Amino acid sequence: MKEVFISDISAWAPGIGDEQAKWQDWLDGKTQIEQSKESPKLEYTDPLFRRRLSQITKMTVHVIHNLLEKTNVDKNTKIVFVSLRGEIEREFTINKSLIEEKMILPAAFSLSVFNTPVSSATLAFGLKGGYSVIFPSKNNFADAFKTAVSPVLAGTEEKIIFVYADELVPDYYGDKRPQENIPCAFSFLVNSKDNTEKNGKYIKMTTDDFDEISVSPVDFLQYILN
Repeated sequence: MKEVFISDISAWAPGIGDEQAKWQDWLDGKTQIEQSKESPKLEYTDPLFRRRLSQITKMTVHVIHNLLEKTNVDKNTKIVFVSLRGEIEREFTINKSLIEEKMILPAAFSLSVFNTPVSSATLAFGLKGGYSVIFPSKNNFADAFKTAVSPVLAGTEEKIIFVYADELVPDYYGDKRPQENIPCAFSFLVNSKDNTEKNGKYIKMTTDDFDEISVSPVDFLQYILN
């Protein structure tokens, strides 16, 4: 049985932001994540950089920024990004343009690809460790998490930065919108050993725990925040 240590959780969602008190209210069932297109302001980035970013990319950039701010994690640490839908609103716009105009603008396409959120964060903060992206089959977040932490379990990486994000699915998807349509993002460090003494709290998860994980991203966030 192997184990990993999760620490330095950062989360953001519409209506809650990144305020700890509001997240506690959410855990206590006193408030809900809003189904809206609200996104972080990213005031610490260049206006030209953030001007065209989508909700999912802004949330991703923000939770990575917050993690970097409260840790001394090396900028060569690898990142694993997980999303169930990626840049779904921009993808719709691209498909609509392709059907109606028979063309795609390069700038629009570059902001619609699946790795746009995490690649934007690496550009914003000069991260050099590289990243992997995971699109889990059938929205299976548990499989995505197990895949993300496998380098740590295998010993090929001492730690990784884990990031999840999904944005609000637009109304024009109609009855194709998923039942759980909750925009949010969160990040945390995954370590191969408990080296979090200076940071305080951590969560230990074993490979036996992984076998019991069969939850949505939001359920998983509740689990690790509790």
